[in-house]
Amino acid sequence: MFARSLLASVFGLTLIASPALAFDRYYGGSDPQMEAMYNDPQGEPDLDPQLRLGRQAPLVTRIRVADPTGEAPGTITVDTQNRYLYLSQDDGSAIRYDVGVGREGFAWQGRARIGRKAEWPGWTPPKDMLKRRPDLPRHMEGGIDNPLGARAMYLYNGKRDTMFRIHGSNEPWTIGQAVSSGCIRMTNDDVEDLYRRVRVGTKVVVL
Repeated sequence: MFARSLLASVFGLTLIASPALAFDRYYGGSDPQMEAMYNDPQGEPDLDPQLRLGRQAPLVTRIRVADPTGEAPGTITVDTQNRYLYLSQDDGSAIRYDVGVGREGFAWQGRARIGRKAEWPGWTPPKDMLKRRPDLPRHMEGGIDNPLGARAMYLYNGKRDTMFRIHGSNEPWTIGQAVSSGCIRMTNDDVEDLYRRVRVGTKVVVL
């Protein structure tokens, strides 16, 4: 599997072992529409220009940058337009991760906190999702094939579960795209890194 074979020996802040790693190797296969989502105007002429990110498809999905958020250290900020998640640090920097976000009609904005965390979480599709997708299982145990991936952080508003999560993914080629039902998805390696850096109660800002 992707996380086991390609990324097993990678350490530090960067995800990919080599910046020269080809798009098709990283994402598990070349897909012209996904490549066009970034900045190739010739790649997919029928693609809505507003969906383009105006940058190369990510070869490195986790780096340290100057913190652009203005939030307190320890805060998670999700920039849904540019599809980045920032974890603010004490020294004025932030760890920036490429993420996948909610598709049109499922995107959301607001403030929340991490209400609980889980390793290799099970997945129970919400009732609204089951209405749209009656073919989905009523519950799936955690594991490499689970759509929540290796880790999940459950977002709460007060004591109420918002039903949104920051989680891993068994579809790493969707990172950088707006394809989810509102949750924030990361590569499994990145979500494991974020998971160990944050705790229950961490503030989350979704822009």
